[in-house]
Parts: sequence; C-alpha cells; structure tokens
Amino acid sequence: MRSEREAEKAAFLAASGFGDARRAPFDGDASTRVFERLRLADGSTRFFMDQPPALESVVCPPEAGDAERIALGYNAAARLAAGSVAAFVTAAAWLRERGLSAPRIDAFDAALGLVVLEDLGDGLFATLIGDGQDERPLYEAAVDAQVAMQSEPPPSVLSYEGLSWPLLTYDTLALKVATDTFLEFWPPFAGLPPFGPAAVAEWDALWAPVWVRGEAGADVFTHRDFHARNLLWLPERAGVARVGMVDFQDALRAHPAWDLLHLLQDARRDVAPELEAAMLDRFLAVRPELDRAAFLADYRALAASNAARILGRVFARQALLGRTQYESYMPRTWRYLERNLQDPDLVGLKAWFDRHVPPEARR
Repeated sequence: MRSEREAEKAAFLAASGFGDARRAPFDGDASTRVFERLRLADGSTRFFMDQPPALESVVCPPEAGDAERIALGYNAAARLAAGSVAAFVTAAAWLRERGLSAPRIDAFDAALGLVVLEDLGDGLFATLIGDGQDERPLYEAAVDAQVAMQSEPPPSVLSYEGLSWPLLTYDTLALKVATDTFLEFWPPFAGLPPFGPAAVAEWDALWAPVWVRGEAGADVFTHRDFHARNLLWLPERAGVARVGMVDFQDALRAHPAWDLLHLLQDARRDVAPELEAAMLDRFLAVRPELDRAAFLADYRALAASNAARILGRVFARQALLGRTQYESYMPRTWRYLERNLQDPDLVGLKAWFDRHVPPEARR
C-alpha cells in the first residue's frame, strides 16, 4: 500500500507537470533530504528533492536572542536552515539572478518540502579531479565565482515567488556552538575523558576572539558549504556560470574567508598547500580593499575553528552513530587543524590541543 508521503509526492509531480516522469533513486548526502532523478519523455532530466519538514528541529527566529536560540536546539543556535525549502529556493534564485549557476527551480511546495529543480549533471569537481582532470582551472573558476558572489552587499531577506527567507549573520554564538561540538563528541569517540571545567573555560577564552572576528567581518553572501563535492563543472557555460552550485540552503551573511576555507581546506580531499596559497593570492588580488595580513590571520583562525567543528559535529558524531566511513577523513582534517595552529596568533590554542588531545587521540 502506498504511503501517505508517496501519495503527496505523486500528486505534487502530477500537478507540476512531471507526473509522467520516470523516477530513479539518487544518492544524496548526510542530511534528511532524499533525491530522485526524473527522466522526462523529451529525454531531459530534473532532480526531485524531498525534504520532510518534520524531520528537522526548528530554525532560528530572526530576532531571537542567544538564550532562546540555545533553548530551541542546535539548528537555531548555529543558524542552520534545517533543510528548509524556502531557504533553498530563495538562495537559488538570488544566485541565479547574479549570473551564478544554482539550479533553476521548476516547481516547489514549501509547506510539503518538495522541489523539482534543474539537473546540473554529474560533473562534480571531486569526481572530475579523481578521474584525472587538471584541478587548477576548476579551483580558479571556483574562486572567481566566490568573488562574484561577494561583489555586492547581501540582502537581509531573500525572496522568490512569494517565499521569503532571512539571511542571518554567522555570528559569535553560531561559531561558538559549532566549534564547541568538538568538546562534546571528540572525547567519547577518541576514548578520552570529558574535558573538565578548567579546560572548557580556557577553550572558551582562547576561541572567543576568533568568533568575535568572524562576526565582525561578516559582510558577504556565503554559501557555507562550498567545496569540491558541492560544485559541478559546466564547461558549456561561460565565466563564473561554469561553476554549478548545490547544497547552499544554509547560506548566511559571513566573513569573506568562510567559503574559501571550505574550498581550500576540504575535509574530504587533499588540497596541496601550494594550490591553497595560489588561490588565496588569486582571491586577494581582486579584493585590494582587504588587508592581506589581517585577512589571512582571520582565514587561518576561522579554518581552525571549522576543522574543530568538522571533527566533532560531522565526523566524530557520525562515527559514534556507526557511520564509520567518516573516520577516513579525520587524519586530513587534523592535518589542516595542526597547520592552522602554527599561526603565531593561535599559539594558545595550539598549547590547549597539545595538553588535552595527545597525538594518539588525533586520528
């Protein structure tokens, strides 16, 4: 007997003109979303995204204070979109209006959590590079796309066809609760005792200036998960439109280093330090208004914070749930973190990790 959700999906597709499409499952990501590829009679394809709204916790009310956000849960505190279709659709529209290649939205029902969207193909940067394609032109195009994405002040609200979504700031609390997941999930994963009150207090004091700088510099539209598995190569298009983008529903107003550090310190593939340095030079060459030394210091500090978040919230948490495939990414992320901690401004944080996380617990 067909489930109620399947009936809703079939009715939505029929009402949107896609009822006769052949549906095939498609491997998605670690989120609560489910994807199918639709094959139409004319030979074209689309993606069908199913994001049941009830599967995620509540999002951050725009005017909520820190205490309310913490009480509402991680998504609200960290200002994640919780899979919101409104967030995805409005962010896609904003990007497309600026000549960037987010998927075209062909149909949506925000209340049901259903979207039919353009199929940008299978040319993921990570796949192409793994198959031997020269990575440097891809990374150059991705950096140029970031420059275009940051070329104008972001709006306070994104909108599209009756939908609206607040573009909030990646603020101090959001950065803190994300980084703090290392304290929660790494000890049980690595077999360490919980960090004591003194260690936690020192952690907070050492990271606080980093988080404050992150919020102070938050003045550009930020994809928030900009890396080689969320970017597709579209060589038939021109300029920055050659970079297809997906998984941008958690977009925020953030520091201009944020998307760069995701791209250039990719937790799921090695990016050589030489390529990282060249792409940072490329970015800064067209952003002369940025103070180079200050920007690079922020970049390394925020990258360290992000590496701690990934090791905790993403990898250790998933491994504790039995998804052991994430363990293979951990050594690379530790290398990024340790490299960032060589920055003289982060000497206190390096000492904290050296005291509390021995080498054998960094795996």
